Amino acid sequence: MATCPRGCAPAVRLCQRLNRLKTLDGDMMATSLKRCLSTLDLTLMGVGGMVGSGLYVLTGTVAKDKAGPAVIVSFIFAGFASLLAAFCYAEFGARIPKTGSAYMFTYVSVGEVWAFLIGWNVILENMIGGAAVARAWSGYLDSIFNHAIQNFTETHIMQWNVPFLAHYPDLLAAGILIVASAFISFGVQVSSYLNHIFSTVSMCVIAFILVFGFMLADPTNWSQEQGGFAPYGLSGILAGSATCFYAFVGFDVIASSSEEAKNPQKAVPIATAISLGLAATAYILVSTVLTLMVPWRTLDPNSALADAFFRRGYSWAGIIVAVGSICAMNTVLLCNLFSLPRIVYAMAEDGLFFSIFARVNPLTKVPVNAILVFGVLMATLALIFDLEALVQFLSIGTLLAYTFVAASVIVLRFQPEKTNSKSTTSSSPNPNAELSPPPAESQTTAEDSEELKQYESFSDKLQLVERQKTGERHGVGQLKACWEPYLDRLLGDCEPGEVVAFSVMTLIVSAVSLCAVLEFGNDPLQLPVWSFSMLLVIFSLAFIFSLALIWIHEPQTNAKTFQVPFVPLTPGASILLNVFLMMKLTLLTWIRFTVWIAIGLLVYFGYGIWHSKEGLRDLQPKDMAARYVVLPSGSLVETVQNVQPDGQVVTSAHCIGSSTTPTAEESAEKR
Repeated sequence: MATCPRGCAPAVRLCQRLNRLKTLDGDMMATSLKRCLSTLDLTLMGVGGMVGSGLYVLTGTVAKDKAGPAVIVSFIFAGFASLLAAFCYAEFGARIPKTGSAYMFTYVSVGEVWAFLIGWNVILENMIGGAAVARAWSGYLDSIFNHAIQNFTETHIMQWNVPFLAHYPDLLAAGILIVASAFISFGVQVSSYLNHIFSTVSMCVIAFILVFGFMLADPTNWSQEQGGFAPYGLSGILAGSATCFYAFVGFDVIASSSEEAKNPQKAVPIATAISLGLAATAYILVSTVLTLMVPWRTLDPNSALADAFFRRGYSWAGIIVAVGSICAMNTVLLCNLFSLPRIVYAMAEDGLFFSIFARVNPLTKVPVNAILVFGVLMATLALIFDLEALVQFLSIGTLLAYTFVAASVIVLRFQPEKTNSKSTTSSSPNPNAELSPPPAESQTTAEDSEELKQYESFSDKLQLVERQKTGERHGVGQLKACWEPYLDRLLGDCEPGEVVAFSVMTLIVSAVSLCAVLEFGNDPLQLPVWSFSMLLVIFSLAFIFSLALIWIHEPQTNAKTFQVPFVPLTPGASILLNVFLMMKLTLLTWIRFTVWIAIGLLVYFGYGIWHSKEGLRDLQPKDMAARYVVLPSGSLVETVQNVQPDGQVVTSAHCIGSSTTPTAEESAEKR
């Protein structure tokens, strides 16, 4: 077996530290937070996170500038694309009911540094998103009073002309964020009650818009005289779908709340499906009403719904629409302020972020420090910054999180489940006890049939040993039985899940390459037709081959919690879509993303990597270590090592299944 040169050992250890996985406790329901959220609570949170100001602004913008009345089809495509990502979040939220959302899911299945970067981006995404919604809320309310608030601030307080800064301090936006943070710090039930109130009012206003709007509908607004149903063609519909996709990004608040749900295994998937269905239905029906009420060419992008009712002679209806819009923005604000502190809390709880944010108030059972500090930071952003130039930055963090969560679903689906226990307290060996080793030490080590095979978990490995003795090896992450005669010689020696992990990496690389060729091959690069076509074929085949290589392995079949259907096709399609949308972003967005990632790496290498609880767990001495040795004769020997306080190690061997089995020391000498 090839060994690593001594000079590269530090690099190997660093890679192991960067890619270490989070160890989950046996009791997944144990938490320092308060489990009090029902399925209804989670559903209304999801609806509130998705049906916000976009319903009142985005529908008119996409209809006028990109798709016309075919904005309906754009929302259908966008809803289906969001469903792919929502499936992945629902599986993880039900399977791992811990706060942290995409950060936690990546930490469990991909690695520590990747999880930190995902969490780092989600933090900025929520901060900018909340500040942007607060400024939109302030601007909408100010427009109702004929910009009296803005005029008073510029005249009596201050104004400035600095690039990337607002023309005046938006005190109203900062104030609403401070007030909302104070309410959320009172506990999850207070947040849930407020969200119930605002979501109920918002849905009542939507029902009013639909009923009254269909009464005013005029089918001639879809006629050829007005440009037809799809004036911009298929390209306009797809361009509109890319914009409409971001209207559904709020569903991840459900996964972030899974640690505070009463029954997350059932509530998270149900709430995700219902909230996404309600949001998609609302967007589709409101778009239908809007484009039937007035000609799509005459829509006002800033306040399409209110303006449509005003032009039809019902100005009083615009007041109702304004109330619904403000309530919808309030729900989005609450969801941002609810999700952000919990992601920060999860990172701090794992030691990757400053420990002050891991403190939970004993009365309210919420991370008050994280809520107040990041609420103030969000209010500061809304107070002084012109966030229009930063809003596009939101999409890259969301899409990157979606991509990693989809990849994590594939990796975790084809990995054998590991049982974990915090410590072993018995001084005498127990063959029926479940001993859980670190993942790196629990793998089979055997070069040929004459060598000893060592395991560190009796309960996890005994069944595999019996299978190998009888010639049956169809465990999770291994080749399916029908493919063994053809590929066993090539892939049979790989560890369970190893080929799948490599295939997922190939899948992402081929998706990035394929989307880059599609986006930049013709216009900026001006590749010849033969070169463009050849690259498309090569990267498409690589993507399909990666999916096929994953599919020929045995997946987990866990019927206890929700599972994404059609794996790896569903998460693979989600990865491809997310990467394609990321390629649509501007160069300036990628530059800002790179700068933020660099700052995050400084935080991680300056603090996180040294305080990681997984790193500290690896350094803790173990009171007892057990190994199970399979002899060439087929007998199983349990070797237990007791670590004494003075550092001495006492080893005892226990034979299982044979009275003539040599001891572990004799077996080692034979090796």
